[in-house]
Amino acid sequence: MLLPRIIPVLLVKDKGLVKTVKFRDPKYVGDPINAVKIFNEKEADELTVIDIDASTQNREPDYKLIENLANECRMPLCYGGGIKTFEQAQKILSLGVEKVALSSSAIENPEIISELSIRVGAQSVVLVLDVKKRLIGKKYDCYTYNGTKNTKLCPFEFIERAQKLGVGEIVVNNIDQDGVMKGYDLDLASRFRGQVKVPLTYLGGAGNFQHIEALIRQEKIIGAAAGSAFVFKGKYRAVLINYPKDSEKNKIMSALY
Repeated sequence: MLLPRIIPVLLVKDKGLVKTVKFRDPKYVGDPINAVKIFNEKEADELTVIDIDASTQNREPDYKLIENLANECRMPLCYGGGIKTFEQAQKILSLGVEKVALSSSAIENPEIISELSIRVGAQSVVLVLDVKKRLIGKKYDCYTYNGTKNTKLCPFEFIERAQKLGVGEIVVNNIDQDGVMKGYDLDLASRFRGQVKVPLTYLGGAGNFQHIEALIRQEKIIGAAAGSAFVFKGKYRAVLINYPKDSEKNKIMSALY
């Protein structure tokens, strides 16, 4: 049985660390390299870094920043942002990153999932789906480019295709809950958990460690990810990099049994 991972997700914009609310109003919260150093000290399970500018600006990944992050990071690192080709993914992995995350590029060209899975290994290929509920009804759509483009794709249908193409891991990011810090949408998490056959990470809504515990208790989910919960503290959202202590983590993991 794979144990759940508790994963901080860091958003990079203009080389700085930011946090958004429902994908809007990015707030500067510090230097990404400094944040990595702190998560090293706190022995985080894994770290995900997403450059939210790269795809929207149609530019190459920032390889120098990636190299600096990888050199500093003492835990498995997943990087996303601007990856459109095998050559880009291969270069990023050669810098010491364990996994590459695809979002808009996978939706626009799903065959890249298959190509990367074959050439670098499925374990290094992550699909990130940013999902948002329609105003009417219970259906969801996949969004790209920082939530600005509605692809009109059903995430559940696209997940089926991605799994057939050989994706190694899926991250579901709930736009409606992003940065709200009131807890995950556990009903939505359950729907995805029932469909995804590869390792699943769920993101969007956590405001404290109790929310992470509730997600793991209900879904026995492989990856419990959060952004705000690890960079803010208290009701006034004071900037403070934090992560569960061993005692807190043991309590969270006890939800499995």
